[in-house]
Amino acid sequence: MTSLVHKELAEGIATITLDSPHNRNALSVRLLADLEDRLTWALAEPDARVIVLTATGTVFCSGADLKEQRAAGAPVTGALPEIFTLLWESPKPVICRLNGTARAGGLGLVACSDFAVAPLTASFAFTEVRLGVVPAMISVPVLRRLDSRAAAEYFLTGEVFDAARAAEIGLLSRAVPEEELDATVAHYAEMLVKGGPEALAITKRLIRDVPGLSFEEGLRQMTELSAERFTSEEGQEGIAAFWEKRPPKWASR
Repeated sequence: MTSLVHKELAEGIATITLDSPHNRNALSVRLLADLEDRLTWALAEPDARVIVLTATGTVFCSGADLKEQRAAGAPVTGALPEIFTLLWESPKPVICRLNGTARAGGLGLVACSDFAVAPLTASFAFTEVRLGVVPAMISVPVLRRLDSRAAAEYFLTGEVFDAARAAEIGLLSRAVPEEELDATVAHYAEMLVKGGPEALAITKRLIRDVPGLSFEEGLRQMTELSAERFTSEEGQEGIAAFWEKRPPKWASR
């Protein structure tokens, strides 16, 4: 059976592509199983420094496979919780390259990524309430990206909004002209592979965790972390490379 999610590795970048355009890359059980498999591969692959998540066709992801949900007669989550966790906790930076529109559950994939870039022509919507359901699972990552006013506006109304607005409220990193999409994603990826793998993983956790610490506790923990990283093997290599005017050993290009 042909996989609905493809993988590719080149120059330190693992590209994972949703390929189910016949149903607008809906989150079917089969697609989710394939996606979990590809993400697990990328996380375990030592040569993969950055993960790019994208799709074929004109729609990035339309959300849940409603045909499958209706046939089951009961909620079908598949591997979605595991996929959200893999993306959110990935020690490797994840860039979501939206080839087009995203809806509902597809926006959970966007929110779980560290970077999200979409063409200005893309549109977005949290359509759950209009179907009499709720944006339950996706609220976990999405509400960590949006401010509460924006979340109320779009979660409660189900209104469609454009890419410029998505960037304004924190759902996207950038909204760019379609012809600039690949160059923007490549720019992020090229910058990321220059960072130390351990430093990137730790900095990802820092971005998530430090805001939840008190000021004093944050300074205490970060003082310890700073000393630890300056004396680490990776930190020492990075400093040596800087003074010797050469790329550090981890640099893939």
